[in-house]
Amino acid sequence: MAGRGGLNITHSESLDRFISRYGAAAARLAPFVRAWPPQALRDFCAELGETTFVGSSGRVFPASFKASPLLRAWLARLARFGVAIATRHDFAGFAESGALRLIGPDGEFTRKFDALVLALGGASWPRLGSDGAWAARLGAQGVRVTPLAAANSGALIEWTAIFRDDFEGQPIKTVLLRHGASAARGDVVVTRGGLEGGPVYALASQLRAATQKHGETTLAIDLRPDTTLECLARKLSRRPQKQSHANFLRKAGLTKAEIGLLREARPGGLPRDAETLAVLIKNAPLTVTGVAGLERAISTAGGVSFDELDDDLMLKKLPGVFVAGEMLDYDAPTGGYLLQAAFATGLAAGRGAARYLGLSPDQSAAPSETDQTGLTLRQEPNGRSPETLNKFSA
Repeated sequence: MAGRGGLNITHSESLDRFISRYGAAAARLAPFVRAWPPQALRDFCAELGETTFVGSSGRVFPASFKASPLLRAWLARLARFGVAIATRHDFAGFAESGALRLIGPDGEFTRKFDALVLALGGASWPRLGSDGAWAARLGAQGVRVTPLAAANSGALIEWTAIFRDDFEGQPIKTVLLRHGASAARGDVVVTRGGLEGGPVYALASQLRAATQKHGETTLAIDLRPDTTLECLARKLSRRPQKQSHANFLRKAGLTKAEIGLLREARPGGLPRDAETLAVLIKNAPLTVTGVAGLERAISTAGGVSFDELDDDLMLKKLPGVFVAGEMLDYDAPTGGYLLQAAFATGLAAGRGAARYLGLSPDQSAAPSETDQTGLTLRQEPNGRSPETLNKFSA
């Protein structure tokens, strides 16, 4: 699904600013992102033959603007490394013996493992496979999981039938959304159920929390963020006496969708006074009743608590089991932050698993001591042999 929008893989802003985007989870994610920063991810893509570029917003995309070429190159590389990939298998938890339970095309079976990395995704767009069922299965093992919830999702607004039918799918360009002390700027799109778009997603977690607590909340929209209230009021005060209000608003630069949205915000009729109308254009209140559910959310909030993990992302209650990606309890905004954290924590969990097996992920090893994955293989006192590495399946 991310690839349909060009695959925003990471962001080009400064690393400190980048890490701050993770909010409450920033301190926990910082070591992993610093160890595998955005430039490392771009270099990895280049190694796979997919160069990247920085867009005007600072976001980073593959030059092909698609996910499929990168994915194909990655899978080909894994095949050369001897990685076995078994599709159509579900994680069913753990047997009493500690073995991994899986459900495949032929039914349920178990597999013993020396180390296991779980990267099962969140729960958004469950029809694509990641339905979050793992949360209950890890919870059954005593692992604390923050309840999964929709993140980066649309705002639910109860439009009138007229507005909904006339403007569904219409964009409203360059607006500023405000909720409490927070604000986000960009383009939004009218949907049957409310609003979607980058600035909506940026405020979605706040909107979700507010509506869960109060039932509804107010989202203010500034349709002219680059124009001051005073300048806008002066412009609106120049209305010719014989011109209709609707025609004047259109000639003043407001689109039909914007005028319709103002009428939704003020159902009793638009003000005739220039200053009052300017205030409405700069601060139109919309009542939000919730956020779109996990079935269409871009990402998932909640997940395995970092307190359940050691510094290598291994579960303290399940030695040898590592967790990575969107299974972790962090809430990343759109802009490449979600994928960057998934890659960075995936690498950290993999390296942690290697250390747990007595292997040293040392990229500087001499060729004669290194297999084709770049991992130095050496025998350790725990008795696990280098050949263990080749028993992994994805």
